[in-house]
Amino acid sequence: MDVSAMHMSDGLINAPTSAVFFVIAALGLAVALPRARRELDERTAPLAGLVAAFVFALQMINFPVLPGVSGHVLGGALAAILVGPATATLCLTVVLVVQALLFADGGLTALGTNVTNMALLGVAAGYGTAVALRPLLRRSSGVAVLGVVSFVAALVATVVAASGFLVEYAAGGTAGSIGTIAPFLLGVHVLIGMGEGVITAVTVMAVARARPDLVYLLRPLRQGDRSPV
Repeated sequence: MDVSAMHMSDGLINAPTSAVFFVIAALGLAVALPRARRELDERTAPLAGLVAAFVFALQMINFPVLPGVSGHVLGGALAAILVGPATATLCLTVVLVVQALLFADGGLTALGTNVTNMALLGVAAGYGTAVALRPLLRRSSGVAVLGVVSFVAALVATVVAASGFLVEYAAGGTAGSIGTIAPFLLGVHVLIGMGEGVITAVTVMAVARARPDLVYLLRPLRQGDRSPV
């Protein structure tokens, strides 16, 4: 059994529900696109490409969670912390489209739900959590605190994305009772989120040590606490 983080396949959600979430995903991308142009500059644009490639590679690697159960990193919190939430949304969407078209990882009819869960909900929850915890970074200049913030953000992002799947499945699921799968799915994704949290924390801390000016989450701390979004 592979419950790898909300990569929904064709037929798992009925057609009307899939269509609704295609529209939601499209609207989210329409909002993200102009914001991403403001987030990126000549220094950070190359980092966005590297982040997309890194997330793509991570999502292709499954790791064991429980006997017979594996998961993979979502990367929404990681991308948002490094390059900004709007750019992260676009990066995750590109990754999901490539995976669906070239690797059959997630169905084409389920692309709207997958983008909604991972590129919209996951990114928003991860970045929102990181921003809420950002005051901790003002009290300490140590990069370890940034690692803790990144860990919590990634954990929350994973659980929220899993919850998005449950909402969609409750609205139009075709393969069983939501009451049966919800406790197991959320429990497994807490464990997946912990694994993702470690990877996110280590990666963000490494970038912050080498080039703190490239970490999007830290911009307000270097710019008089002006909102970067």
